Amino acid sequence: MSDAHVTTARQRARIYITGTCDGLDRLGEGLANHHEIDLVGSSESVAGAFPALAGGHLEVVVHATRSPRLPVNELAAIREHTQAPIILLASGEASELLNEALGADVADVLLLPQLVENVVFSIKKACHAGRRLQAEGGRGRQGKIVTVFSPKGGTGKTVTATNLGATFAKLEGRRTLVIDLDLQFGDAAIMLGVEPEKTIYDLVVAPGELDSEKLAGYTTRHQSGLDILPAPLRPEDAELVTEGKLARLLEVARDSYEVIVVDTSPFFHGPMLATLDRTDELLIVCGLDVPTLKNVRLSLQTLELLSFPSNRVRFVLNRANSKVGLTKKELEGALDVRIGFEMPSSRSVPLSVNRGVPVVLAESGSDFAIALRAMAKALGRPQEQAKKRRIFPTLVKA
Repeated sequence: MSDAHVTTARQRARIYITGTCDGLDRLGEGLANHHEIDLVGSSESVAGAFPALAGGHLEVVVHATRSPRLPVNELAAIREHTQAPIILLASGEASELLNEALGADVADVLLLPQLVENVVFSIKKACHAGRRLQAEGGRGRQGKIVTVFSPKGGTGKTVTATNLGATFAKLEGRRTLVIDLDLQFGDAAIMLGVEPEKTIYDLVVAPGELDSEKLAGYTTRHQSGLDILPAPLRPEDAELVTEGKLARLLEVARDSYEVIVVDTSPFFHGPMLATLDRTDELLIVCGLDVPTLKNVRLSLQTLELLSFPSNRVRFVLNRANSKVGLTKKELEGALDVRIGFEMPSSRSVPLSVNRGVPVVLAESGSDFAIALRAMAKALGRPQEQAKKRRIFPTLVKA
């Protein structure tokens, strides 16, 4: 077996290149063709890279600069959107830059021209350091973030999120937080039957630095043992929950909880991109109807443009036993995906929603509750890699 195949079987380093300097074009071509590198994309401006930085799960950002001094503002802008290690590239005389970089948040500084293998070695070293930091709990990344998403309302997204949270907390004994990121019309608190005094809006506008102790003061405890951070009470307050504030919130939450379940809105707005950048498992909730099928296909194309890793996406088919003229097999064929979890249609679900009690607690013996508990157990195990199966449909180029 060739080295290229061995590396692909393991994992190629996912990188993104920003900025520009002399010699970058040639180096970029070499990195794009290197069997140990997955060059996700490039942008001469840092602002143009924001979508990929925020949603890309990148392992390294390579930033090139023509400045003889440390590009502090550009590095700060990158850091606002990703915690991936940064390797700085420069060309020409850059002695001041080298001196200033010693105390900066960069993994390495390389002066071009360089052999491609030298740059690859630096990238691999930065990747290894970043993975080791995460394994040791660095940057607050201990808890697991499970994001529940659907590009169409009415698919059962919030029911799935709240019942998952109750299952993790009550039945598996894990410290669990549910964050309602459907910022304008979130219903997670209602479905859990709680009347919170404080919401995510109150947390982000409160003065002072956010830490675990402060976060605890703004969550509401559910009878199952899970904590919930509800959506704002007024739709107009949603705009104050910015991407940067949510990113900090998620990092702090990882320090305090074993599992963070995020219920989202059907949009790829700033807070959603910040969540994707930190998501360990993305659950896309589907239904057996053509409008949902269309919206899921568009969402998959967006995720591909954001370079979101396909092996972190799982598909949940809700009301899987409904006889509506569209089957699971046809849905999988149309999207070219594999449905990971099937949730049966059950009368107990609307009853539990109206009572404000999760199905897994109110009707633990129902088919829905059994399927939900099986999904929670599966999410706690390492995900198997898909074999000979594309997750994302190929984009059609104009």
